[in-house]
Amino acid sequence: MSGRETATTRIQVYLTDPRVVAALHREARAANIPISQAAGRSLAKGLARSLPADPDDRLLQLDRALKDHMRATARDVQIIQELVVEVARAFFMRLPDAITDQDPVARAAVDRRIERLLDDTAARLISGGAARRADGASSPGEVGK
Repeated sequence: MSGRETATTRIQVYLTDPRVVAALHREARAANIPISQAAGRSLAKGLARSLPADPDDRLLQLDRALKDHMRATARDVQIIQELVVEVARAFFMRLPDAITDQDPVARAAVDRRIERLLDDTAARLISGGAARRADGASSPGEVGK
C-alpha cells in the first residue's frame, strides 16, 4: 500500500442553498478534486480555530488594504495636527498682543473670515476637488462663483 492511509467516514448532507452548492462546485473545480473532497475541505476550514488565508481572497486583500490605509491616514492626521500646533505657536510667538485683540468688533470680523474660509474649504471638498486658477494654484475665493 502507499504511504498513508486515512480513515474515512461517510456522511450524507442535503444542501438547499444554491450559493453553497455553487461555491462547492467552484472550489472543486479550482482544486481539481471531487465535490465531496471540496465539501470536506470547507468543513475543515470552517471548524478550524484560525482560518488559513486564501491568497486569492479578494475580501481579505481589501481588508488588509483598508487597514494599511487607516494606519497611514492616522499617521498623516497626527502629523498634520502637530504641524498646526507648531504653526500656531510660531504665529503667536511673533505676533504681539494688542488692545484690538479684545475688541468684540475685531473678533467678530476674524470669526467671520474664519467661517468663510471653512465654508469655502468644505465646498471644495464636497465638489470633489480644489478649484483651480489659471496658474494652477487653488483659490479659496473661487468656490461657489
